[in-house]
Amino acid sequence: MTQKHRFIWELPFWPQFRWDDAALLKPLGNCRYQQGRLLTQMKELGLEVREHARAEVLIEEALKTSEIEGEKLDVQAVRSSVARRLGLPTAGLPSSPNRQADGVVEILLDATQGHDEELTTARLFGWHAALFPTGYSGLHKINVASWRDDREGPMRVVSGPVGRETIHYQAPPAERLDAEMDKFLRWWKESRGQWEGLLRAAVAHLWFVAIHPFDDGNGRIARTLTDMALAQDEGLSTRYYSLSSRIMVERESYYAILERTQRGDGDITGWLLWFLDCMSRAILGSNDLLTSIMRKARFWRLHAQTELNERQRKVLNRLLDAGPSGFEGGLTNRKYAGLTHVSRATAQRELADMVGKGILQPKPGGGRSASYDLPWDSISV
Repeated sequence: MTQKHRFIWELPFWPQFRWDDAALLKPLGNCRYQQGRLLTQMKELGLEVREHARAEVLIEEALKTSEIEGEKLDVQAVRSSVARRLGLPTAGLPSSPNRQADGVVEILLDATQGHDEELTTARLFGWHAALFPTGYSGLHKINVASWRDDREGPMRVVSGPVGRETIHYQAPPAERLDAEMDKFLRWWKESRGQWEGLLRAAVAHLWFVAIHPFDDGNGRIARTLTDMALAQDEGLSTRYYSLSSRIMVERESYYAILERTQRGDGDITGWLLWFLDCMSRAILGSNDLLTSIMRKARFWRLHAQTELNERQRKVLNRLLDAGPSGFEGGLTNRKYAGLTHVSRATAQRELADMVGKGILQPKPGGGRSASYDLPWDSISV
């Protein structure tokens, strides 16, 4: 690559991508197989389990797409936001809205539930405004619901200390953004039904982050567009796997393949292979999530008539979410008091109540270090 063409958008034929069809044949077939298998499995499950799966995947996607960018959302706030929007029980969850959590959940639902609606500049601006409700990214004021203006210099992805930064990528200049995004949105509309759906989702992701049209939030919106493209491909408004969760696990290789491709010669075979393999692993990973959801549903069916207060339900849900051995050292009096903000005496009474009702069982040991856990064998699936 010459200095003149350091980045992919500087190529004379940009944005015409090319790839090796033969190299993609096997990974694409494997991904399609995993996708079809999961959707068939979901159709065979009851409505209750599917609704739980939908909520848990949405929670996971909201948390992880933010975490990829170094932003940690409050888990309970995201749960509350999802529950309110999907009409699920909110007992034990925060009642006051959290604008950051609400914004991420809102755009994910808009993209998937409204996957048949037209993608426009105004819609993208709405998503951006939802992500940055205060007009700030951290301590920095940014352009919200508008393209970046490069007033403070070129849009760059950098790392390292000030003065010794490594430039990983530099986006097209701001004066090109209207034309670049017009081209992208026209392709988005015309390619639906004409392109292979999974490849279209991968190309949309890469193309959008290459344009990098906003001051911040480009990665999150690119992953939202990917979810929207996948929803269009599957013809479903419900997601049963979280691609962002898998990307978070493979974050280093995600950034590395994006950088290589964005500095490349327009051959995006490497990016497409990475995307398809990552998606296959994301779908396989959803099996663990489904197991957890079915176990949780079975537990609450067994105890549908058991009288419990909101604090007890909250802690039981935390245990169920953590899974077997997920609560290191078991549930102790101190942990229960910390989770529910009650005194040690109240914690002990409520723990003893659940042991008496057969919901919890003491772990081996006892004495002052007594700890408890769920009878996992009785609720295994």
